Amino acid sequence: MLLGVIADDFTGASDIANTIAKGIAPEGGLRTVQYLGVPRTDAAPDVEACVIALKSRSIPAAEAVAQSLEALDWLEAQGCRQIIFKYCSTFDSTPEGNIGPVGEALAKRLGEKGVIACSVFPDAGRTIYKGHLFVGDRLLNESGMEHHPLNPMTDADLRRWLGLQCKDPVGLVDWSVIRRGPDAVRAALVTAGEKGETLVIVDALANDDLLTIAAACAEAKLLTGGSGIALGLPRNFIKAGLAKGGKPEVDAIDGLDAVLVGSCSRATLAQIERHSTGHPVLAIDVNKVMDGTLKADDLVAFVRANHGKAPLVYSSSKPEEVAALQEKYGREAVAHKLDALFAQAAKALFDAGVRRIVVGGGETSGAVVSALGVTSFRIGPEIDPGVPVLVTEDGTGLGMALKSGNFGGVDFFEKALGAISGTGA
Repeated sequence: MLLGVIADDFTGASDIANTIAKGIAPEGGLRTVQYLGVPRTDAAPDVEACVIALKSRSIPAAEAVAQSLEALDWLEAQGCRQIIFKYCSTFDSTPEGNIGPVGEALAKRLGEKGVIACSVFPDAGRTIYKGHLFVGDRLLNESGMEHHPLNPMTDADLRRWLGLQCKDPVGLVDWSVIRRGPDAVRAALVTAGEKGETLVIVDALANDDLLTIAAACAEAKLLTGGSGIALGLPRNFIKAGLAKGGKPEVDAIDGLDAVLVGSCSRATLAQIERHSTGHPVLAIDVNKVMDGTLKADDLVAFVRANHGKAPLVYSSSKPEEVAALQEKYGREAVAHKLDALFAQAAKALFDAGVRRIVVGGGETSGAVVSALGVTSFRIGPEIDPGVPVLVTEDGTGLGMALKSGNFGGVDFFEKALGAISGTGA
């Protein structure tokens, strides 16, 4: 195996798996599998890249470190030449972690310094300039991410934010260095390491910058960041004669469908509104979930009553409504109840024959996939930037799409169901 990824949530894992599998023209990408949790057996011989999806973004930092190191052990046992620690392109974290603690722990185990930290994803509007993260034309802390229910992002200065999480000083390679090419970037990272900087924020404004960074890091043991940092890595292996390249392909999955959404992002709210104009939707009353009067059976009954119509069930709300519910019941209690509700509903729907399932939201995706007992996916074609078709490897004939909250066009849900069945994307 050539490339191994440790991702801190399930949708982010799909995002970077998509980037690696499609690669860039004309070479294409690597044969890629996404695992749900650390595998207990070796990867298949034809796998060139694998992504281990953890649910470690919002757990205590020490637990996230332990899980990530376990994943690293497995990847090294598979012979991986390069490791990526993948986190969200909006740098979702708190002042305590988990990006800094995990990144430093992986770097220490691999004996690395001057490791890039670059969450750039230009195709989704994420760029970094002078160490500040932008979402479109807005600073991160003015993009809506300041209202995130679990990891509110209140500072766009990533060097300062990451510095709160790290034991070692955090460096910066700004865009003036990037524009000078791979050799300049490589030299800057070496200098950062010599100064004791383990993690280094790296600017990038466009995909060409990501290709420059990839070329600079061709021999690096560890990279950290969003899915964009993997853009040029397949090309490195193909040029070295270690892989042939190609396009991702999976079997089409037809049959009954369902859409389950637990994200509160602005993009997701717009997608739900669009979907509701032509398809049945059910809004979850969180108060009824908390008092036990709304159960998974109610969600399943709604979906089954609307088979063939792309039914959608959602718990998404505006930020002020989410804040009021968290104040009333407690943030963790609400999250736990909703995750359990979606998980139970997904399992019942699968048992009832639903084989195309689209999920919105990272935490919701993790809960659903765990409940379904999925252990690995083959990566198929891209639906929208950062979101591929996923098909289970275990022969159950389940096709999925796991969408991070802010990803996807306004018509994403209908498009995703079509892509899974081979009629779109």
